[in-house]
Amino acid sequence: MTKKLPPRRLSIAPMLDWTDRHYRYMARQISRHTWLYTEMINAGAIVYGDPERFLLKDECENPVALQLGGSEPDLLAQAAQKAAAYGYDEINLNCGCPSPRVQKGAFGACLMGEVDLVSGCLNAMQDAAPDCDITVKHRIGIDRQTDYQIVADFVGTLRDKTACRTYIVHARNAWLDGLSPKENRDIPPLKYDYVYRLKHEFPDLEIIINGGIKTNAEIAEHLRHVDGVMIGREAYHNPMIMRNWDNLFYGDMQPEIAYDELVQRLYAYAQTQLAANRGTILRHMARHYLGLMHGLHGAKVWRRMLSDADLLKDSRPELLLEAWAAVERGLQEESLS
Repeated sequence: MTKKLPPRRLSIAPMLDWTDRHYRYMARQISRHTWLYTEMINAGAIVYGDPERFLLKDECENPVALQLGGSEPDLLAQAAQKAAAYGYDEINLNCGCPSPRVQKGAFGACLMGEVDLVSGCLNAMQDAAPDCDITVKHRIGIDRQTDYQIVADFVGTLRDKTACRTYIVHARNAWLDGLSPKENRDIPPLKYDYVYRLKHEFPDLEIIINGGIKTNAEIAEHLRHVDGVMIGREAYHNPMIMRNWDNLFYGDMQPEIAYDELVQRLYAYAQTQLAANRGTILRHMARHYLGLMHGLHGAKVWRRMLSDADLLKDSRPELLLEAWAAVERGLQEESLS
């Protein structure tokens, strides 16, 4: 029986060093329906390394997608097969990362110039993991290409040659030379109209837009034109932006999680992770929580306590409760002033 999954109306982008399993656990406590993506993981690391290290997740994370980096169909197929065994709902191929290190491995954004190779990769992944959705994340072009037809041909060819029906489109070019990965997230101009046009011309495909989206109003506007919206840095630095997404975009009327309940869940999670003795320390988790109190009166003291090396060195999960108590004192003082 096929598992019924929520639509990819909203999703959190794969972000290197950020969207690890600890971040994803926190995000799932805030939104029940938003799709979560792992950071990009090299297929070879899964096949030749320790799969547990890269694929371990909490069952509560689903719906969750693994993003793979690679350009060898056989290797990607082996990694996809292992990922399916760990219960991932989707396996996504990265065709959008512009970093020189990724280019040296002949994958990421440079694959947009090798659509036949991409189709071979996607087909191999689908054959190896038939019960998973195999998807692709890509840019609207590479280097100084400005013609819409570049991305339309890329998507159209994959539609014809593969079973892939979900395309996550970062609405910027990837400049493979002359810009750093950080600059590639900001300098190439956003062309949302290219993504809208893809949906218009390929109505049978699921088209998800990504790039520079920060507010619920912007999300709602994009959803008038495409099937889904993927949020990146804003959801990391201000995680509670997700707090009302279930209600606003999925029609789920359950109450939003309260801050104190969220902290209690993160405390219990930290206790479990530290007791497992897998090398996890509190800092590995707490670094993802720094933006949780964004906009609250006690946000500064929360960030200071959870980034203080002296306070973190003993890996006491109680530090989370102590930081929240400091926030509550600040909120009480604000209400009395």
